[in-house]
Amino acid sequence: MRLPHIRWTAIAAAALLALTACGPNSANDEPAAASSGSAAATDAFPVSVAHKFGTTEVKAEPKRVVTVGLVDQDALLALGIVPVGTTEWFGEKPGAIWPWAEAALGSAPLPQVMTQTDGVEFEKVAALKPDLILAIYSGLTSEDYAKLAKMAPTVAQPKDQVDYGVGWQELTRMVGTAVGRTAQAEKLVTDTEALFTKVKQDNPSFAGKTGLMATTYEGYWVYGTQDPRGRLLKDLGFTLPAGLDEVTGKEFGANLSKERTDLLDVDMLVWIVDKYDTDKAKVEADPLYSKLKVKTEGRSLYVENNEEVGAATSFISVLSLPYLLDKLVPQMAAAVDGDPATEVVRAG
Repeated sequence: MRLPHIRWTAIAAAALLALTACGPNSANDEPAAASSGSAAATDAFPVSVAHKFGTTEVKAEPKRVVTVGLVDQDALLALGIVPVGTTEWFGEKPGAIWPWAEAALGSAPLPQVMTQTDGVEFEKVAALKPDLILAIYSGLTSEDYAKLAKMAPTVAQPKDQVDYGVGWQELTRMVGTAVGRTAQAEKLVTDTEALFTKVKQDNPSFAGKTGLMATTYEGYWVYGTQDPRGRLLKDLGFTLPAGLDEVTGKEFGANLSKERTDLLDVDMLVWIVDKYDTDKAKVEADPLYSKLKVKTEGRSLYVENNEEVGAATSFISVLSLPYLLDKLVPQMAAAVDGDPATEVVRAG
């Protein structure tokens, strides 16, 4: 079973087109970080990126980028760069590229995919002869970092975030800095943040309501304020429940004890599950959960991990967010009204 950090309209369509407009659109002999035209680096090298294990200097524009971080490829693709190697999180998509990122990939060759079942596949990374390694959405240890840094300049997770806790804005900016495209990265962030502004304007009912994301990993697992899923709700105007930080502590999430099932009783609850029908039925049959207003008033919605909406709920990036907001927000709006008669239509 995957650990819980290994989970996850016309406006959105236009935004996705804008975000991917500078992506590669022709096949090359091999995926390369630099290409002609608007995708070329605009910053002067060397560039420096601070992270958990120090500061990495990238002396020249990278040509062969490998992503060890589990969502780093999306930011890279959005910047017009195709990695030579990616690391599989879940879903087993070709090249570890989900459908929302396919437009940015274009007709370029698919990256070679590595797994992280037994940790970083160092030999495979080395065989790709990278000149930049990105491990931003990751849980690299100092030992992992030392091994990778001997192969190529390596950018690890931020020093001021928990492992697997980096937000999509910071990740995009760190990738942009590492590949010499800071202005382009900033525009991606700005354009994506505009989508959130529009959603909040269109859904004033979200403001001030409590929201939470949870999964059925070893009972009930909740995602906290230091997790991208928790931040997503806050960015949409929701407030995370009081007492959540006491449960999650310094981690991105934690299991709930039976005594704290009350934390699930929020105005809008997103369940991220492995099997939609089976897991939904199991949750709603739980005697403790079934008595909560979040259940009796129809305030919850369910998404399945390996369906695109469920995957995008965990795989939060500048490429997945336009799709995710388009599909998930209507479900949230139906759930937050507190009327059991309002059907929360499944979007897979």
